[in-house]
Amino acid sequence: MRVPGGAGGDDDVVQIKEASKSGEPFVITVNCPDKTGLACDVFRIILDFGLSIAKGDISTDGIWCYIVLWVIPHSTLLATSCSFLKDRLQSVCPPCSASFYLVQQPPRSSPEYLLKFCCLDRKGLLHGSRNSLFELIFHVVCVSCNCVAYAIVDTFLDVTKVLSELELSIQKVKVTTTPDGRVLDLFFITDNMELLHTRKRQDETCGRLNNVLQDSCVSCELQLAGPEYECNQGITSLSPVLAEELFQCELSDNERRSQALSPDMTKLKRTNVIIDNSLSPAHTLIQIHCADHKGLLYDIMRTLKDMNIKISYGRFSPNTKGYRDLDIFIQQKDGKKILDSGKQSALCSRLKQEMLHPLRVMIANRGPDTELLVANPVELSGKGRPRVFYDVTYALKTLGICVFSAEVGRYSASAREWEVYRFLLDENCEFHLTSVAARNQIVDRVRRTLMGW
Repeated sequence: MRVPGGAGGDDDVVQIKEASKSGEPFVITVNCPDKTGLACDVFRIILDFGLSIAKGDISTDGIWCYIVLWVIPHSTLLATSCSFLKDRLQSVCPPCSASFYLVQQPPRSSPEYLLKFCCLDRKGLLHGSRNSLFELIFHVVCVSCNCVAYAIVDTFLDVTKVLSELELSIQKVKVTTTPDGRVLDLFFITDNMELLHTRKRQDETCGRLNNVLQDSCVSCELQLAGPEYECNQGITSLSPVLAEELFQCELSDNERRSQALSPDMTKLKRTNVIIDNSLSPAHTLIQIHCADHKGLLYDIMRTLKDMNIKISYGRFSPNTKGYRDLDIFIQQKDGKKILDSGKQSALCSRLKQEMLHPLRVMIANRGPDTELLVANPVELSGKGRPRVFYDVTYALKTLGICVFSAEVGRYSASAREWEVYRFLLDENCEFHLTSVAARNQIVDRVRRTLMGW
């Protein structure tokens, strides 16, 4: 399965061929030992960098995997970004050594630290202007994070840049505006180098942050996140009624509900998932025809990964009039075809649910305040969806809506874990937040931004 020239070690595991002309796709190839969920990990990184997959192919013999993707950047991809992207992709590839097949060490959980800093507030702090260089380099801040705290403003850009350079992974974030016009930021981080317990590493981290924040930084502290911070593992409790609506499996057709459907959302319902066992003696073929959206391939791959489905071959056709066709040859974990009608039905139903409803968006009242909630399912590996925080704050900024506070955490519902983003919206804006029409407009803009429409 390995292509010629692939025996040179890890250096050629990932290759990026730049486009010859502006606007044309560049080609990413991943050539490494196979593992269940490798395609999901690769597509998650592509989504994390804000890149769009025009078309692609996956092929594996169960031992070695070869992935080729034609990827379109939203702007010029710089050499520094290509290098960063290559490093990230290589980080999820199994090592090219025989020992990988003999002994696979279980993943270790790193201790979580709390980075707390207070800085001066200003309008647009939760999402400031960014040039293309920042957008390309800082869309990703860590390898194993939930990606809930992108560089949102010049200040956040500086912070996440430092954390990324220091190999620190952001796990959770909580941002609050204080009455005296300051912003308190709580970053829950882990150290990929596992040195954050040392005074030297802690001083280096705080020193670098103070250097870049300068006068805007009021204070910066770093400490081990002890039991007193366990409450930050979750979020402020949701009422049963709110949770039921947010995590329901199907979208409501009632335009008066807070998850009102836009024309773009209704077309998602024209999705076909067909299972065919007649074309291969050893594999089950899944044929998918569906509306395209940002992260579609990631949503499909994470679903298959979580269901322990092995991909042997996959072809992803280009977007045609807003729709995509996918052919994926799969096997169960035991290497057999999916012949049981119940398992086939469950797989089709799960894929449709994840493609039709990958993100939940709604507005609700939180006491006297107006709250925007966004939720997405978490992978069984514990990883959340990338770019959500960035996309939501960008959508709110385009509407001229300020955020008083932001909270991100985990919530268990419908037999799975969810990542939930909660934004208290500032009433001092051009929108009358009590208006049903205004709320539907906010929900629609946020969802369209998340879906890439």
